[in-house]
Amino acid sequence: MIGELRPATAVELAVVERSGLRESSHIGAAVVLDGDGETRAEHGDAGALIYPRSTMKLFQAVALRRLGVHLEGEELVMSAASHIGTPDHVRVVRSILSRARLTEDALQCPVDWPMDAAARHEADAPSRVTMGCSGKHAAFLLACVHNGWPVDTYLHPDHPLQKAIRETVEEFVGERIVHSGIDGCGAPVHAMSLRALARGASRVARGIDDDAARLADAIRRHPWVLDNRVVRTVITETGMVAKSGAEGVFVAGEKDGTAVAVRVLDGSQRALAPVALSLLMQHGALGLELGERVTAAVTEPVLGAGLPVGSLYAVV
Repeated sequence: MIGELRPATAVELAVVERSGLRESSHIGAAVVLDGDGETRAEHGDAGALIYPRSTMKLFQAVALRRLGVHLEGEELVMSAASHIGTPDHVRVVRSILSRARLTEDALQCPVDWPMDAAARHEADAPSRVTMGCSGKHAAFLLACVHNGWPVDTYLHPDHPLQKAIRETVEEFVGERIVHSGIDGCGAPVHAMSLRALARGASRVARGIDDDAARLADAIRRHPWVLDNRVVRTVITETGMVAKSGAEGVFVAGEKDGTAVAVRVLDGSQRALAPVALSLLMQHGALGLELGERVTAAVTEPVLGAGLPVGSLYAVV
């Protein structure tokens, strides 16, 4: 049986209090590693298998550079992005496609509405290019064109592209992949432990090779490309490399390689950054004043009639 994270092996990570009563609880697992990959703290079963979802894009982007997709700046970040579909995001995706001399029709991610409210209001219909993973898919296609591989089967697990990505993922997380699934965008997603995910994020954040260093630097310079408001705020304010994933996954890494990974078992996003920041502050990887300021900026308020009546806070 696959050793996935379960309620029995999870712990309470965060709670929501409303008007003096504990209203909700988020359980899961979290781990903090130092720059040498040693465990500083572990809450819940950090050795259980999880799907990293879009946090795995960090390793996919490194793999693409190794395959000759030498994107830089905004385009490099877009290859690892879960973008929100603004006109600027779409512009970068189309730029990558143009390098491959392909159109949006070659994308095999699902059609979707932009996540950005203004862009969604202006859109006539959902499309592939406004889907949050379209940048990764465009870079996938560019890698296929560059290496002379078929573009119509680029998502198949046995495609040379996906085999190369798998090798890089295993290298960065330091674990052999024993189970794989299909992500929401249609690409393979490889299960790994939370500890392994943190290890991989650490290696990207500290730039263990030129490809990882270029990606980390580009993310720090262009966080607007990468992810949602919470992730962008964490990167902008702290200088960390951070990434979120669907179903409650979050990673962040410091330049010295200190890294945190969090998995909330109910799939909610709201507790992820507050828990991660709390752990980094506790273990001296993030200054208290800065950490508290960023935590306040990324924590969802608890309101009653539009006014604060409680709070969400980490309990690990």
